[in-house]
Amino acid sequence: MSKHEHDEIEEQLIETIDEDGNIINFELIDIIEMDGKEYGLLLPKEDENDDSDEEKEVVLMRLTKEGEEYVFEMIEDDDEFNKVVDYIDSLEDIGEEIE
Repeated sequence: MSKHEHDEIEEQLIETIDEDGNIINFELIDIIEMDGKEYGLLLPKEDENDDSDEEKEVVLMRLTKEGEEYVFEMIEDDDEFNKVVDYIDSLEDIGEEIE
């Protein structure tokens, strides 16, 4: 999870800690609103020492507010995750139709 001020989203760099205590850096691509909740689309930030040519996958996390801070959380519920993915796919389809 990562805590930051909502106003700092413009910075677009998010630092999270995985379940093993490793720090993972992400670039915030976008925030999507659905059903009164916010979700962040995050792309793993390349490590300077990482010379692999692997394509990075976008990570989807729920954005919740705790007091004055915002926290990115993994989406544990498969139904919720799939619903958000379907919603994002529908937005992409609409964008293709407009072009």
